[in-house]
Amino acid sequence: MEMEIEEEEEQVPMEPPKIHRLDDSVVNRIAAGEVIQRPVSAVKELVENSLDACSSSINVVVKDGGLKLIQVSDDGHGIRYEDLPILCERHTTSKLSTFEDLQSIKSMGFRGEALASMTYVAHVTVTTITKGQLHGYRVSYKDGVMEHEPKACAAVKGTQIMVENLFYNMTARRKTLQNSADDYSKIVDVLSRFAIHHMNVSFSCRKHGAARADVNSVATISRIDAIRSVYGVSVARCLMKVEALDKDPSSSVFQMEGFISNSNYVAKKITMVLFINDRLVDCTALKRALEIVYAATLPKASKPFIYMAIILPPEHVDVNVHPTKREVSLLNQEIIIEKIQSVVESRLRSSNETQTFQEQAVKPTPSCQMVSSNDSNRNPSPSGSKLQKVPVHKMVRTDSSDPAGRLHVYLQPESCGHLERNTSLTAVRSSVRQRRNPKETADLTSLQELIDEIDRNCHSGLLDIVRHCTYIGMADDVFALLQHDTHLYLANVVNLSKELMYQQVLRRFAHFNAIQISEPAPVKELIVLALKEGNLDPECSENVELNEKIAEMNTELLKQKADMIEEYFCIHIDKDGNLSRLPVILDQYTPDMDRVPEFVLCLGNDVDWEEEKKCLQVISAALGNFYAMHPPMLPNPSGDGLQFYQKRKPSRNPEESLSRSTGDDVVTENEIEHELVAEAETAWAQREWSIQHVLFPSMRLFFKPPNSMATNGTFVRVASLEKLYRIFERC
Repeated sequence: MEMEIEEEEEQVPMEPPKIHRLDDSVVNRIAAGEVIQRPVSAVKELVENSLDACSSSINVVVKDGGLKLIQVSDDGHGIRYEDLPILCERHTTSKLSTFEDLQSIKSMGFRGEALASMTYVAHVTVTTITKGQLHGYRVSYKDGVMEHEPKACAAVKGTQIMVENLFYNMTARRKTLQNSADDYSKIVDVLSRFAIHHMNVSFSCRKHGAARADVNSVATISRIDAIRSVYGVSVARCLMKVEALDKDPSSSVFQMEGFISNSNYVAKKITMVLFINDRLVDCTALKRALEIVYAATLPKASKPFIYMAIILPPEHVDVNVHPTKREVSLLNQEIIIEKIQSVVESRLRSSNETQTFQEQAVKPTPSCQMVSSNDSNRNPSPSGSKLQKVPVHKMVRTDSSDPAGRLHVYLQPESCGHLERNTSLTAVRSSVRQRRNPKETADLTSLQELIDEIDRNCHSGLLDIVRHCTYIGMADDVFALLQHDTHLYLANVVNLSKELMYQQVLRRFAHFNAIQISEPAPVKELIVLALKEGNLDPECSENVELNEKIAEMNTELLKQKADMIEEYFCIHIDKDGNLSRLPVILDQYTPDMDRVPEFVLCLGNDVDWEEEKKCLQVISAALGNFYAMHPPMLPNPSGDGLQFYQKRKPSRNPEESLSRSTGDDVVTENEIEHELVAEAETAWAQREWSIQHVLFPSMRLFFKPPNSMATNGTFVRVASLEKLYRIFERC
């Protein structure tokens, strides 16, 4: 009976809660918590007020990370005596009068909330003097009103505001901000950003009681000097100037100038200082776009230092979109970001003319280690020490047991003293990359037609996937897993890389950097190798003679066309018929040199040299296939692939003569070609590194997927979050 009564009571509907008006003190304290989120928020608001007051010197003193004391002093125009009674009331400001004024606002502040918010969560004291006054005035505020009448006092030019016991009445907030060192470092960071932008203002920031300031900048006319004084010489010397300008009203109107770091700057995290119309803000979209550019162009310096100042018409900027004014909304933001991204990418590539790459000797000895072609300061390993592990991005396929089919046959090992001059064809990239003058663009109608075909044939849906996907990893030897929105895709990296390389060849036409082969390879012998690999019976004398004739004819043809292919594609074949230079299609990526013979044979045998458009298209496609990220020729040693590296010996049992005659040898138990396994593991690891850190970042920037990829299996959707949820619901 009691249970039935309880059930009846539970079924009685609850009365809806009554809506009532909050007390003003509660409303103001809630609002204050949004505007002043932590001590650095208060410092930023006060410094911006000082800048609005035309100050030439701003000094900040902080105690206990800003919780005990924040004192900001400036030499600005001060505050009128008659304005002091309403100074800390909410929505009182001298910056604007009507809502329309927001359309052309140039000052930092405009809401009239900052000082009012501070008085609701701290004790605020203001000391100020204006020009022409004999003395200043000091007054304290609490909950937006004066605690007493302004008192006359001695004062220096400008205004001093003290904020004491911040969040004294917000226990939970104060407990979360007990790490004073962390809050102080944030304050120093904000002051440093203001200091390098407002060069005509002197800034200082120090802890209370400290004799030395942590930020101490003086007014200067040079931006780079301002950066040097705040961030140090090591940062300033790695910077280069970047500028952008657009005056087209139909797309975007803006001006940008700044400094970005080069390849010599290495840091653990990105530093981006962004001012839009002199307002310190964050722009996640722009930051991400620039990170992508650096990841694709300078993978080893992918955490840059960036300072940018963007000027737009005031009516194109909505400053009233964030409680702390940390973010703004821009008209034509996507177009502006795209243009800035393009300018930065171009600047990085034009500055990336000299690089240092590690090289691998043909037959290194324990005392003859890898050296860097440009870095003579590396200390060689002591004699007899363990060989330095070859970097994954330089290891290529070698066959110590049968080198006849490999490019090493053309390389003569020399002593360690000559290693810097004699480097391996399989591993070297030129330390000095020659970039042609971009103004000397080849004016070829056929080239433009090929590029236009790429643009017209671009699949918009796949383009969105490529630009915004997340790389997960390799599913097998050919397919990579990508996530886009709520969908999971398999993407054929061989097809993708082949098409990307083809498009990049056309877009970089006649403006390539060079991979220098210090030991040139004879074109004729390369072609013979390619023909030999394609023959079923390579030892047949008739095939050998035919291959020699084909190789000789193709070599002569390529020597005749050498000037053209060097000018347009940076493929250098000297007068003796030796291949000594290849183009850089993607920075930080070197193709698999085992595929050089196939590529050279394609140049000599497949190109129609009479028709211009077809000629350029076939050469570009051949380069795309050569530079594509094919699986390495060595089988993947992971999983079942390890069986290919087990040592084999001829069978001695007469009963096994049949298997010996068919080429089946006895596998020696527990004996594996460990050196070959290590080489294969390195090659496969290097390929996956290149796919993740070179291919996909470059695709996000440059790739335009053709319509055919939507149907030829290059992209396959394997999962959808929405459909998975439906399955789970049915289960």
